[in-house]
Amino acid sequence: MSAFKKALLFCHRWLGFISGLVVFIVSITGCIFCFQDEIQDAMHSYRTVENTGKPYVEPSQLISEVKKAYPKASPDYIYYYGVERPAGVLANKGAEGYEYVYLNPYTGKIIHHETPQTNFFIIVEYIHLYLLLPPAIGKWVVGVAVIIFMVIMITGLILWWPKRKSDRKRSFTIKWGGRWRRVNYDLHNVLGFYATSIALILSISGLAIAFEPVSRAIYNTANIGRGIKYQDEVSEPKSDSLKRSGVAAKPVVDVAFAYARQQSPKAQMFLIHNDPTLSGAIGVGAYPKSLHYANASGYEFDKYNGKLLKTYALEKKSPGLRLNEMNYDIHVGQIGGVTTKIIAFIASLICASLPVTGFIIWLGKRKKSGAKNNKVRKAVHHKTHKRALQAGV
Repeated sequence: MSAFKKALLFCHRWLGFISGLVVFIVSITGCIFCFQDEIQDAMHSYRTVENTGKPYVEPSQLISEVKKAYPKASPDYIYYYGVERPAGVLANKGAEGYEYVYLNPYTGKIIHHETPQTNFFIIVEYIHLYLLLPPAIGKWVVGVAVIIFMVIMITGLILWWPKRKSDRKRSFTIKWGGRWRRVNYDLHNVLGFYATSIALILSISGLAIAFEPVSRAIYNTANIGRGIKYQDEVSEPKSDSLKRSGVAAKPVVDVAFAYARQQSPKAQMFLIHNDPTLSGAIGVGAYPKSLHYANASGYEFDKYNGKLLKTYALEKKSPGLRLNEMNYDIHVGQIGGVTTKIIAFIASLICASLPVTGFIIWLGKRKKSGAKNNKVRKAVHHKTHKRALQAGV
């Protein structure tokens, strides 16, 4: 083995020791989360409603129902998930945390409520993102481990790649009939090779969700030569509390929602941010597919008088912004439907297995090396003892 590959092997092995446990946890939780929507739909009847064909009730009615149940809560976010799905309100209860309230979008009646921290998949998500550590610390622990894992994947690919063409066919398959150590070796190398490209995509998209500099780098790379400034495109307008003239006759949140539905009639899902404590405007996101967060159009309104302040039309968004808004769907594998979810699930499962199979390989080589050294010691002892006897010692 060349000095270069020895250095790579050293980095590959020790970086694996450093990041292995975190990579295993993040990958396993990623597997579980891939199909969380499908699993929850099967488990909970409140996640579907009958499509009556009637118009949705207005957001202000949903807010009113939630305020009746939780008088001190602030309904910061309102969700219309689709014609056969409930509406949802995320109610901020201050020091008590949040309450997630599901309502029938055609009647406005509450059908279920829960504290997000008690939802199994929310817990899984927090483990995936922060390892249940404080977010400011956890995201860095996970982020550094993911970056190390990306380096491990690349170094592993270089170390494994067969030199001779004649060896490539054999190197791309697992020798299931071999001894268990050989099967484990193949599982580590062959599956690692097949998962590398998907694992790198999942890693980069995850880093982009967690760290703005990464998402901004993706944005700038996709927009090279376009002369578009990141802040100009993504900055949210502010409502002006000094200009309250022309106050809307209806609640502004209703005006905003009606306008978004008119401008995006084919959208299946709408998300409304309505945090009264912020100086920002009321915003509505219109999404083409329910529970998918890519390819959205957005509308921002002055929360005092309902004036339209800014439009984020899908067709006018830069490639960089579109790519950034695909990060979640890419990361959980739903960007291409069930097929890409399955691919992401399998790739995540393989990633979880790599620290385990890698450790077994290292352990086997260590034992083999120890056994070899022991044989050498016995041989030397035997020869020395024999010579001593011949010399009459």
